[in-house]
Amino acid sequence: MVSAGDFRNGVTFEMDGAVYQIIEFQHVKPGKGAAFVRTKIRDVIAGGVTERTFNPSDKFPAAYIERREMAYSYSDGGLFYFLDSESYEMIPVNQGDLPDSFKFVKEETVCKILSYKGNVFGVDPPTTVPLQVTKTDPGFRGDTATNVTKPATLETGAQIKVPLFIDEGETIIVDTRDGSYVSRA
Repeated sequence: MVSAGDFRNGVTFEMDGAVYQIIEFQHVKPGKGAAFVRTKIRDVIAGGVTERTFNPSDKFPAAYIERREMAYSYSDGGLFYFLDSESYEMIPVNQGDLPDSFKFVKEETVCKILSYKGNVFGVDPPTTVPLQVTKTDPGFRGDTATNVTKPATLETGAQIKVPLFIDEGETIIVDTRDGSYVSRA
């Protein structure tokens, strides 16, 4: 059990049949009245963020979110299969449970699979991935203005903006959080 008086950033707990994680918390002791805990909590499975106040003596069951590293193997229709390297078990994940940043993940990439009580609810891809540029326009001599970019298609089919000096066939590092070019590989 987790007491509201013991809340810290990152603590996960179960309340009203949902799993929440503390994003921010503040213990408030007003001059008049009882103390309370003001929090900003995120529904781990649905993704919504709400603000709520708790009495410091409120108790909630602790929730354990399992994070396992698994390699993305292949996709079949709306299911994406991940291989557990320890048990060699294939785990299917629905396309709706994948983040937008998954478009930068190619086969054999190791991702973190998030599950609660055996039910997979999310996938965390690595922060940066090396990808090959399959299509881009050539940069022209004289285009030397600062921060000039051009569109490029990557081997996963995703499109991003890259600097003018990047050519087809080059491998680049892409930040999966915002889909930005980081550097050459």
